[in-house]
Amino acid sequence: MKLPIIFSAIVAFTGTLRAQNGFSPVTVAPEAGETHLRNIRQLTNGGENAEAYFSHDGRRLIFQSTRDGRTCDQQYVMNVDGSHVRRVSNGLGKTTCGYFMNGDHRIFYASSDALERACPPRPDASKGYVWRLDPFDIYTARSDGSHRTRLTRFGVYTAEGVLSPDGRKIVFTSLKGGDLDIYVMNVDGSGVTQLTHQIGYDGGAWWSPDGQQIVYRAYHPPNETELASYKNLLAQRLVRPNKMDLWIMNADGSNQRQITHLGAASFGPSWTPDGKRIIFASNHHTDPKLGNFDLFLINPDGSGLEQVTTAPTFDGFPMFSPDGKKLVWASNRHDTNPHETNIFVADWAN
Repeated sequence: MKLPIIFSAIVAFTGTLRAQNGFSPVTVAPEAGETHLRNIRQLTNGGENAEAYFSHDGRRLIFQSTRDGRTCDQQYVMNVDGSHVRRVSNGLGKTTCGYFMNGDHRIFYASSDALERACPPRPDASKGYVWRLDPFDIYTARSDGSHRTRLTRFGVYTAEGVLSPDGRKIVFTSLKGGDLDIYVMNVDGSGVTQLTHQIGYDGGAWWSPDGQQIVYRAYHPPNETELASYKNLLAQRLVRPNKMDLWIMNADGSNQRQITHLGAASFGPSWTPDGKRIIFASNHHTDPKLGNFDLFLINPDGSGLEQVTTAPTFDGFPMFSPDGKKLVWASNRHDTNPHETNIFVADWAN
């Protein structure tokens, strides 16, 4: 799930799109202190573009976008240089959290179109900063978007899927049990197993490169007041994500332990390809009202916190290329209009 975005109108499947409405990817300079980033390229321009994740061969990215006048996210695939942008979802409802599978011949993503074919309304602004828990289920399709198959039929928020390194399982978050918990299932949708059980938001799970561990974000209400607030919002299919820390567990759900205690919104964790560090986004270092998230590295034991990005705006959803040579992420830096989010890729310098 991405940070709040206004979502899109219904349109028919159109196949190949013109490349970025005439936009050609450009090289931009790193901000002061961004010593890990070299040769930064802005791949998209305009609208909301986020959650870009590499194919297993490192040649393509799947991402979600509100481009072409939409107010609802749809799924797109493009080459890692920003060329050959194609919509691969059907244009109905709202989608999120795409990922490649089956040797990059197929993809999976979450969509609300079974229950909500139009774009959902924005949450009531009087409730403050909240996410709407849309009725997503997970679908798989060929990498061009054809031959779509529904994997889950829970009819409630079911998203945030990531494929295991061996290609056999998908870890995801669902409200199917009445709370926001992490589950794992086989790639055909069978064998659904619940991994987390503590009340609160457990989500954003990501496998370690060896498939032995899972890092995730979590908020477990620490007192009765926060618990009541969490339950009240959950009953309205809402969640307030302003307090989340990172946790790690074994792939079978055992040995769950908290590795950050930042007291802020930390989310979107993934691993360096060698499995030695975790990269994630957080606003713990700044006023949360500013919307300034940066990327950070941390060791799996919670030590060695290191800031990666320094732009005074949003940076999030990081993922390393399979060979560890590139980093892709979403950022509001260099936006043409306020609050636009675009996809950036950079060469990684250790």
